[in-house]
Amino acid sequence: MMKDNYYAMIMAGGGGTRLWPLSRRGRPKQSLKLFGDDTLFQVAVERITPIFKRENINILTVEDQARILETQVEWLKPDNFLLEPAPRGTAAAIGLAAMSLREGDEEGVMACLTADHFIGDEELFRSLLLAAYDAATEGHLVTLGIRPDYADTGYGYIQQGESAGRYNDFEAYQALQFREKPDQETAEAYLSSGDFVWNSGMFVWRVDRILAEIERQMPELFRVLEEMGVAWDDRERDDTLPQSWMDLESVTIDYGIMEGARDVVVLPVEGLGWLDVGDWSRLFDIQSKDKTGNVVLADETILDEVKDTLILQDGSGTSDRLIAALGVHDLIIIDVDDVLLICSRDRAGEVKRLVDSLRDKGNLKYL
Repeated sequence: MMKDNYYAMIMAGGGGTRLWPLSRRGRPKQSLKLFGDDTLFQVAVERITPIFKRENINILTVEDQARILETQVEWLKPDNFLLEPAPRGTAAAIGLAAMSLREGDEEGVMACLTADHFIGDEELFRSLLLAAYDAATEGHLVTLGIRPDYADTGYGYIQQGESAGRYNDFEAYQALQFREKPDQETAEAYLSSGDFVWNSGMFVWRVDRILAEIERQMPELFRVLEEMGVAWDDRERDDTLPQSWMDLESVTIDYGIMEGARDVVVLPVEGLGWLDVGDWSRLFDIQSKDKTGNVVLADETILDEVKDTLILQDGSGTSDRLIAALGVHDLIIIDVDDVLLICSRDRAGEVKRLVDSLRDKGNLKYL
């Protein structure tokens, strides 16, 4: 099942500010244990090892996060890490990854994956990645889509068109357009049409194909990547290139490349049990609830007429603080050593506003 020229690029450089205050600079989201004994990063790596050679699994991150993540999987080596000089959006990050692969395998196939997604059916996910490999070898830019089972306003959507062929047991479709997060009415229309899937943010393509699209649509990024390619082998990039990287505009791969790309296909899947753990409300959605609809991840609580609420206490089993609540519902309550977060569950996606406010005020000790 393993392909010599199939490479995984796990994007693990995000700050996870919507999971603040549990996710911090010294403990990014992908290093959290939210679904058992393993961190999100450990799960992301281990679920793909049956189909990728260890030397073909690459972690795309920044230096301070690499120091945290490299200790979590014992077989990872420094060569498995590709470091961005600084975050400049997923278009630049994926371009950097593609350029690093081009030096050794220009027609290699790269799967751009994530370190912070929950996937229930891992075997189905691996089958999907193998089907995407077959489609990518034919020159398609492949995006992995999730068939929606409800109208969600927190995800981007992809409109699928006519069939583009069958790969293993998966039907591929032409990707007609990418849509940003819609309002509720639009999301419901997408769901009822049957023509739209959630954009998972995961992609598979040949290295030469994605670099050609970057050159066509983002020539300034391609110029910087070419410079980095020249300096790659002589190890000068840390001294000569960070400024050119810093001058780049921060752009997502969806906006910068995929919306205008040629020959894009989507491989939709259902039953994957997929969730982008983007904020506290998403975590609430996937966890088991008690009889009053609460998710309680804390040892010492006293709850009276509390329902549909997430309560999480960092360091469960060691904290001696009691969490008490009376007559509230639909809340997020996150208790860590130095911060207590309380917000409405339907506004969990706005927690980043608090992080931005703290940064603006210089209260960095809480970040």
